[in-house]
Amino acid sequence: MLDFKAFNILHPDGTLGEEARNNPSLNPEQLLFLYRLMLLNRRLDERMIMLQRQGRIGFYIGSAGEEAAIMGSAYALDERDWIVPCYRELGAALIRGYPLFQLICQFFGNAEDIVKGRQMPNHYGNRQLRFVSISSPVGTQIPQATGISLAIKIRGGSEVVLVYFGDGATSQGDFHVGLNFAGVYKTPTIFFCRNNQWAISTPTRCQTAVENIASKAQAYGIEGVQVDGNDLLAVHAVTSKAVERARQGGGATLIEAVTFRLGGHSTSDDPKAYRDEKQVEQWRQRDPLVRLRSYLINGGHWTEDDDTGLEGEIKEQIQENLKRAERVPPPAVDTLFSDVYDTIPWHLREQQEELEGETE
Repeated sequence: MLDFKAFNILHPDGTLGEEARNNPSLNPEQLLFLYRLMLLNRRLDERMIMLQRQGRIGFYIGSAGEEAAIMGSAYALDERDWIVPCYRELGAALIRGYPLFQLICQFFGNAEDIVKGRQMPNHYGNRQLRFVSISSPVGTQIPQATGISLAIKIRGGSEVVLVYFGDGATSQGDFHVGLNFAGVYKTPTIFFCRNNQWAISTPTRCQTAVENIASKAQAYGIEGVQVDGNDLLAVHAVTSKAVERARQGGGATLIEAVTFRLGGHSTSDDPKAYRDEKQVEQWRQRDPLVRLRSYLINGGHWTEDDDTGLEGEIKEQIQENLKRAERVPPPAVDTLFSDVYDTIPWHLREQQEELEGETE
């Protein structure tokens, strides 16, 4: 899979291709902003996985190796646009300005968690940021995203909806329903497939018989493009084009970002049981963080000392927010009964009073 021919701008060694050398899609200031968030994303993932191993949180899903695909695409949106995540889109949440403290509280499910501990760790959402709540069932967010974008079109809005999913979701009926509906109604939807080569332990070759997932767009009458998912510049360029097309009424686009999941599917998974470590090491040579860092350093926009300083800042930032979050108590008992009915019915009111009496 390392010889794929997906659209590429920034080569694995951090140099620009000929076609982009004079006109990269992002300027150095923007790239530095994204690099800082990508490194924060990687270090936060590592720390949360460690906390899960220590029994301090119950579950975690990381995105190591996929940061460029996620951030390059999310950065192409405006704040008015909607993001419908899968469950590795921490980078998209950070770009939207999701407060780090609020994220960590969600991982703990404490009283400061805006969903009050009702979602499992890593299943965050924020209505104000137009970042839809994450759910576990594979692919269910795809037709939901098409529905959101159809509502936008009916109301005459100019917003775009970006929905993320993995290669495994393309084997689900929801994928086909969502794309077909989007094709028929020309909805402003961007379907973003993070093809990280593995749907837990099932390789991509077992998901489809066609050469690439992007080609599936033809069956639904929408645009399809395959991009190097570890190339931040290429992902941003492709997604920006899809956003502009959707905003102008041109309909949906299916983007396949070819990338690789460096870690396990989640903290409940051991990838060594089903994949060759030689493959992992090959993909480490295409690490999106290393690629972008090399480009910035080679261009004189960043130094090794800058990187060391940033590592220290991120470590302190995570530690401060972690300490603060761990001091927050669990959600109050009455949150079990709130946000379901406008007026709590009598039988639930009785249960609430009984439970409150037992906890006094």
